[in-house]
Order: sequence, then C-alpha cells, then structure tokens
Amino acid sequence: MPSASLMMMANPLLMGPLLAGPAPVNAAFEVSAVAPVEVATRLETARPWERQAPDILALDWSLMPAQENEGPPGEDEPEEDETEIVVEGKVGPVDRDPMVAVNEASFRITQQVDAVFVEPLADGYRSGLPGPLRDGLGNVVRNLREPANFLNFLLQGKIGKAAETLVRFSINSTLGLGGLIDIAEKPGIGLPYRPNGFGNTLGFYGVGGGPYLYVPVAGATNVRDLIGNTLDQALLPFVVGKPFDTPEYGIPLFVVTNLDSRVALDEEIERLNDTVDPYGARRDIYLYRRARDIALLKGEEPPEPPAILREIELGLDVIEAEADAEYEAQLDEESASEDEPTVQPSDAPPIAGETTLDAGQLAITVPSTR
Repeated sequence: MPSASLMMMANPLLMGPLLAGPAPVNAAFEVSAVAPVEVATRLETARPWERQAPDILALDWSLMPAQENEGPPGEDEPEEDETEIVVEGKVGPVDRDPMVAVNEASFRITQQVDAVFVEPLADGYRSGLPGPLRDGLGNVVRNLREPANFLNFLLQGKIGKAAETLVRFSINSTLGLGGLIDIAEKPGIGLPYRPNGFGNTLGFYGVGGGPYLYVPVAGATNVRDLIGNTLDQALLPFVVGKPFDTPEYGIPLFVVTNLDSRVALDEEIERLNDTVDPYGARRDIYLYRRARDIALLKGEEPPEPPAILREIELGLDVIEAEADAEYEAQLDEESASEDEPTVQPSDAPPIAGETTLDAGQLAITVPSTR
C-alpha cells in the first residue's frame, strides 16, 4: 500500500495517538485496503527567512507595592470631595469657665472702669511720685504680706523657705524702716521675695481651682484663689488687730496695692487688649500661671504654656523680628543648597572592574512554532 505509507510518512504528527487519538475505523479505510487511491501529497519545508517571529508576552509591572483587594470603586460608594472641610467641636462654655457670660460682662465693666478711672489714676501715681518713693510704697505692701508667706510655707512643710521669709521680714521691718527699703534682697544678704498664700496651700494639698471667675475691679481669679486671697488679707487684722483692722489702714493699703499692681502690669495689659480675644487671653494666661505655681510647689512638671503667652511676654514686634530672621535664614540655606552640585564626588558609586551576571536577572524568550 504505497499510498497509505506515503501519507504516514508525509504527516506523522497527525497520526500520533497522543494528538490525534486512536485511528477511526470506517468504510473509507476498509476501501483503501482493497482499492488503493492515489493521493497527491507535497512536502512543504519552512524556509529560515519565512519563519514567524516569536510570540512575546507583554507584562505590565510597577515598583509600587501591590494593594490587596483593590478593585473598581462601587457604584454605590459616594465620591469624596477633597475641598470639603469638616470641623468638629463642642458648642458652649469651656469646662474651666462655666460662667463665661457673667464673667465677660464683668470683664467689660472692669475695662470701662479701668479706662475711665484706674488707668488715669495709675498714670498720675507713676508720673506724680518720684521713683524711689513709689518703689518704697511697693516695698511696704510686700513686707506686710510676709507673715502670710511665712505661715503658708510652714503649712506646706517648706521649713527652709519659711525661715528665710521670717528673717527677711525681720530685717526689712527694722533696718528697712518698716519695709520701705528692701535691704534683705541686696547682694550682701540675698534673700529674694517669695510670694505665697492660702490659695497655694489649698492647691498644694490637692484642692482644685474650681470655676474661673472675673471679679469686677479685682480681676481674674477662681473659687479657690478667691477664698485664699480673702484669708491672706484677713490674717493681720485677725491676728494682730489694730491698726490693721481699721478703715484708715485698709483703704490706703487697698489703693496702693492696686495702683502698684496696675503700674507693674501696664505693658502686659496693653498687649492683652491688642489681642483678638482679650478676655480669653487673660483667662488662659491666668489659669496657666496658677497651674504652674502649684506644680512647682509640688515639685512636678509644669503644664505647657498657651501660645498666647509668648506673644504677651515678648510682644508682637519681637515675634515678628524673630520670624523675619528665621525666614531669611531659610532662604540663605536654600540658596546655598542650590549652589552646591547635585552629586558630590564622594557620593558617586564606585566603578567595578568586573561585572557578574545573575542568572535570575535573565529573561529568556522561547519562540513558538506554528
């Protein structure tokens, strides 16, 4: 059967059992066995220049880490608006100032009284009295507070500071002409004035400040300090008696104390009034300073100061000058970095004499035959 043999030789792959399966048994093959049929077959050999180009699989890759469960956004998901700003907060008075409406009204009344009466009187007190006499009156007021300072240092268990306060009071009351001259703070003795009071003692033993209050004329305080200041002022009249319990003593002492304090705080008051919220700034600074005083008495870390305190203590002129200097320094640093070369000689990678090829870095493309 030359024809069948020729067919098998011409296309052996089609007759393979793995690709074509077992040979079918039908009438055509039976007829071919009896009457051979001439089949014209031509062998075609692929020429080298007619070979098809190998199939190359295009891969999409990225150096970014893959995101798990990433898919197209759902139709039900709302699109986020990048320009939307969400502000969360509580509406109402702050926790430390529950009586904010009353306190603000009292603050406005005090501001009006200060502008009409207290400030002109303080200016006359400062300009009308000679400096040494004005300082002397202030020393007398501080010396009269020393008994309260001494007692509260004792109550707080600070024996050393209590002893220094007692010595200071004795020196200034005798050699200092009733406290008119503060001799104890001179370099030869070196005993500084350390204010203290019952408000500090209450805070030292854990009594909270309570709600913030702004008392007309007296100014910023809280419930604890209001009680403490009352006890401080009642100490001498209650313990010593005359003349400290008479109006002739109490009224001049009250006037001199407030005028001396107003002159000392004149610059700070002006800066507070120039802020956006003078009432809030005064409240925050007062509460911070009282919390700092109590923390230092306990030997604890004081709280962080409010941002407004730096503006009040330094002034806007100093802060603006510091900001301008910082900005100019930043510009100088940026210009210096631009002048430097991008790649320094020391930063260049070393040139290797030999190059090793990793087999894992090879990409082998296998041509596919059709």
